[in-house]
Amino acid sequence: MKGINIIRIKNNDAEAEAMFHIRRKVFVEEQLVSETDEFDEFEEISNHYLLYLNENPVACARWREIENKIKLERFAVLKEYRKQGLGGLILERILQDILSIGKPIYMHAQIHAVPFYEKFNFIKKGELFTECGIEHFTMYYHGTDNN
Repeated sequence: MKGINIIRIKNNDAEAEAMFHIRRKVFVEEQLVSETDEFDEFEEISNHYLLYLNENPVACARWREIENKIKLERFAVLKEYRKQGLGGLILERILQDILSIGKPIYMHAQIHAVPFYEKFNFIKKGELFTECGIEHFTMYYHGTDNN
């Protein structure tokens, strides 16, 4: 797809603000997650990514290390840019960056997004649970769930 650029945010206020704007639109405004839950104490220690389409920031995600695992979080694509494969592109970029670390990779996937993540070799593990009022499953990247 032309016009796509995925960057890892490194101490750039404008890029961070663009990422926070996307997350605010998707999680706080659309899904009614509280700002306190959405913007947490892990912002500083997480690795943040921003996807630009034709120089416009339209998607973001982050990952962080938790003990001996890597947790993928905060995948968000602005509503008007969904169903174009952008979420998959940012997910593939993050996986490309972290697979060599050699730790189990997991996420808390919203129930509606489970089929999407299954296409990228994520497997449900455990029972359905609620987080921030939204139903989720824990999912592990296939081959990294031997914790």
